[in-house]
Amino acid sequence: MANKQTADVLIVGAGPTGSTLGVDLARRGVKVRIIDRNPQSFPGSRAKGIQPRSMEVLEDLGAIEDILSAGSIYPPLGIHIGPIRVPKKMMKIASATDAVPYPNTWLIPQFSTDAIIQRQLAPWGVQVEHNTQLVSLTQDDAGVTAIIDGPDGAVTERFQYVVGADGGSSKVRQQLDIAFPGKTDESDRMIIVDCKVEGLGRNHWHVWPWLKGAFAGACPLPNSDLFQVMIRLKPGEEPKLDAASLNTRWAKQTGSSRFRLYDIQWTTVFRPNIRLAEHYGRGRVFLAGDAAHVHTPMGAQGMNTGIQDAYNLGWKLGQVLAGAPADLLNSYEDERQPIAAGVLGVSTAKYEALGKLDPSAISRGKDEQQLSITYRAGPLGALEQEGSDKLRPGDRAPDARLQDTTGKPTRLFEALRGPHFTLLAYGPGAAADLAAVAWAGQGAPLKRVAIDAGPGAFSDLCLADAAGSFREGYGVDQSVLLLIRPDGYIATFAVHDRVATIENFAARVTAQA
Repeated sequence: MANKQTADVLIVGAGPTGSTLGVDLARRGVKVRIIDRNPQSFPGSRAKGIQPRSMEVLEDLGAIEDILSAGSIYPPLGIHIGPIRVPKKMMKIASATDAVPYPNTWLIPQFSTDAIIQRQLAPWGVQVEHNTQLVSLTQDDAGVTAIIDGPDGAVTERFQYVVGADGGSSKVRQQLDIAFPGKTDESDRMIIVDCKVEGLGRNHWHVWPWLKGAFAGACPLPNSDLFQVMIRLKPGEEPKLDAASLNTRWAKQTGSSRFRLYDIQWTTVFRPNIRLAEHYGRGRVFLAGDAAHVHTPMGAQGMNTGIQDAYNLGWKLGQVLAGAPADLLNSYEDERQPIAAGVLGVSTAKYEALGKLDPSAISRGKDEQQLSITYRAGPLGALEQEGSDKLRPGDRAPDARLQDTTGKPTRLFEALRGPHFTLLAYGPGAAADLAAVAWAGQGAPLKRVAIDAGPGAFSDLCLADAAGSFREGYGVDQSVLLLIRPDGYIATFAVHDRVATIENFAARVTAQA
């Protein structure tokens, strides 16, 4: 067995979380290796909802056009009560605004999401290694030694860091001996099937609610003729997954034999897990996605939280590998663990309401969209307390409608897109400070953007807020310097001592001379 370093970071698990992290690291010039124990990418529709905040992440990573093409907005519910079907809106369909370009939860099966994100790896020369699993790992002050077993046998290799994105039964978490407290309810299970359904229209998400928590549903999957079918089992009931047994059980749950299941593509039995890792890593090894937190399926929260774990961790790993202080990585757990705890509360409440026929179980709103997630209380958000009446450090940076120097419309998110930090100067006074801010040559570069700066501003990009979109969205009416983190959150909001404020924050997240 050879003991060599083939990559800076080993990612264990190639689902949405691991693949997102791989794309973000690769575009930063970090050498990554992604292994997955399964023979192929995930084949089922399981996590089928992408929230507005995750849509913004996927836009930044270059995947948004494919995501939009492969999905749709959610159809209205069709609640079947005997022979009657009652239509009901599960969520209000909103229009895009200057601040929020993707206001609706997007319906797309997980097998499509996985494939689309993984396609973003190819331009960076990264390929998922299937049929390859982690056997064990040990770490020291200089790196991590991992034994990896693949098609050609076991090898021992060195990495600077390892990230476990390998699901609720995470081998990485087990190797770290990190507790995973919570509960798994073996008495509450649901069959999930990807299949065609005879005689069922595709313009509704059909549900059959019954007393005592009995439930069946069929959600049409976009750009296909498949449905995701759900059948909640009774406590102690033995699940049978052959076609004949599924149809018998389906007919009993729906009260009708008209809607035959056929051309079955994928089946699973889901057990609601509600767990949160005691820590998000140890030393040079980290946990992300379901390896760190598992949720009920209600509210489309689990996959989205994992994608944003990766988006938070990626830029921090990139910076530390480029020479930034290693304690920057401590902020990963400090920022993301409280978010997961809140998400667990939302999804659990929705799931419990389902068993009580509570209408709140099927309603969706701002709690699920994850646009209001903030790191204000985290170690990076609390450094500077200046802000506006709308935003503070740690908040999501909204989009805005702007113009370039030729008068052509553009969006602020287009300036933010990429692995860099963005220094926004609003007003002539702040624009004069752009040139004065020192920035490290290693790691993520700094993109300097002047908005309503007047002539002669030193910047990479000059924009005009002709419609007042930025001014309104950010609540500013005076010169201000804003530093936007690579993950789209406000790092600093500097009205006074602007240059010093930016450089004080930079000292915590960039390489020092």
